[in-house]
Amino acid sequence: MSIQIASLNSGSNANCYYVGNSNDAVLIDAGLSCRETEKRLKRLELDIKKIKAIFISHEHADHISGLEVLSKKFQLPVYITPATLRNSNLKLEPHLITSFSKNKTIHIGALEILPFTKSHDADDPHSFVVKSNGINIGVITDIGYACKQVLKHFAQCHAVFLESNYCEDMLMNGGYPYHLKQRISGDEGHLSNRQALDLFLNYKAPHLQLLILSHLSQNNNKPQIVEELFAPYAGNVQVVVAGRYKESELFTIETTATVSSSTQKRKQVKHQNQLSLFE
Repeated sequence: MSIQIASLNSGSNANCYYVGNSNDAVLIDAGLSCRETEKRLKRLELDIKKIKAIFISHEHADHISGLEVLSKKFQLPVYITPATLRNSNLKLEPHLITSFSKNKTIHIGALEILPFTKSHDADDPHSFVVKSNGINIGVITDIGYACKQVLKHFAQCHAVFLESNYCEDMLMNGGYPYHLKQRISGDEGHLSNRQALDLFLNYKAPHLQLLILSHLSQNNNKPQIVEELFAPYAGNVQVVVAGRYKESELFTIETTATVSSSTQKRKQVKHQNQLSLFE
């Protein structure tokens, strides 16, 4: 059994992550417009009817902007804490709202979603681990630092969306006002490239297959910086950077130590077709 995952978008403009097995799927956050979410799922050849629920990490606009329309149009249940809902000003259909609590598993088909608390400047922020058939997928972004809960769950993941928000030099030497620099780099802000690397080096599981570095700052980071920082230490782990303007590849995580992407599969099919001409 395998799990497929993709970043539909990642960054301060919008965040939305897909995790699913052959029958059921969930979205973590819904910062994209409904129309754009549909387009990106279609390009990845993912059926939106497989999505059974949306989980909301916190109330910031880049995580909820598309939620109202998406939930209403497809009658998707929204799992959200009472505090997050209260501070979001969302107008959701009441029968689609379900609350959740930290460290209590929610079952969506064969998927198990475990919310856990994190440190971020929101009222009741959570990250998630999505589990199915012994595979653990972490969605760990918008964290000021790697608290005990983050360390615990990161260390169990086969694949993880991990925040690598800013380059410390770019932030401190950039044009942001002092108070904003302090907010971003503080314990309730975001994780820097260096902090993300430290977490990866010291707490990655032996079975970690895929690291998707996420939520990069537009003004205080660059994909090339992140890639060059992690490349010497990647080892057997596939490391990719999620984009802020397009979806990632669709990655398939197996219980064995293999990870494949939709691009690789298309290349394999093309190669097989080419071979068949000479058989």
